[in-house]
Amino acid sequence: MFIDSHVHLDSYHNAEIGEILERGRAVGVQAVISAGTTLESTKRAVELTDVFPDFFAGVGIHPMDISEPFTDDTYAQLRDMALSTEKVLVISEVGLDFMEGTPDRADQYHAFREQIRLARELKLPIVFHSRDAHEESFRVLKEERAYEIGGIMHYFQGDAKTARKVIDLGFYISLARPLLRFSYLQDAAVEIPLANIVLETDAAPQPFKSKRENWTEPRHVAIVAQKLAELKDLPVSEIEEATTRNMRDVLGDKWDVLAAHVNVASNL
Repeated sequence: MFIDSHVHLDSYHNAEIGEILERGRAVGVQAVISAGTTLESTKRAVELTDVFPDFFAGVGIHPMDISEPFTDDTYAQLRDMALSTEKVLVISEVGLDFMEGTPDRADQYHAFREQIRLARELKLPIVFHSRDAHEESFRVLKEERAYEIGGIMHYFQGDAKTARKVIDLGFYISLARPLLRFSYLQDAAVEIPLANIVLETDAAPQPFKSKRENWTEPRHVAIVAQKLAELKDLPVSEIEEATTRNMRDVLGDKWDVLAAHVNVASNL
């Protein structure tokens, strides 16, 4: 089985989500984890866990969606949603984004630190975003002792040296469709130990693409796995088994929740 460790499916209508999940199941994707980006999207993702057995959620506020300072009330709302169902598996999507035009950096730092604190309180792994901010992201994670719970660097597009820093912090590397087209990332993927890799698609609506069939969906995890298999000269079945086993390790006790809902062995 495959697990898509990071998607954004909350803005689709339920009927279309069902179709997307079915297309994923057809290629072996048995679970998806849909990340929150705002309080509203987090609420919707959590609600969808009641609709689809193979749909799981992350709670969090994306650094690009910080429209106001992160407050005690924000923390409490995220905490309540995280505790509202066992199918919340991670704190996601959080992090730093220093691209030009992104929200105030002081607000980003504060929100990131507070959400790491929430993850540590609830003992949930962190899935973090970092754009033009790697060294600062790693510094905050270290200072806030995020290594005590670990997690994933989502949508990795760095080099092998950067990957090693992530791994040394106690986090896993998540590879997605950029692996199909960037040679520098392919070179890094060869060097990154398979024991430290998970897979994702970051699937979300993509109306900028002229053809609906070209939108990224969980089914594309299988294509990423195939490319990784080629790069590492391994059978794709080994990639499938290893990345799923790695997700088990990321999730810790929460793996049993996922396994129960999608009917897989808890001792994979």
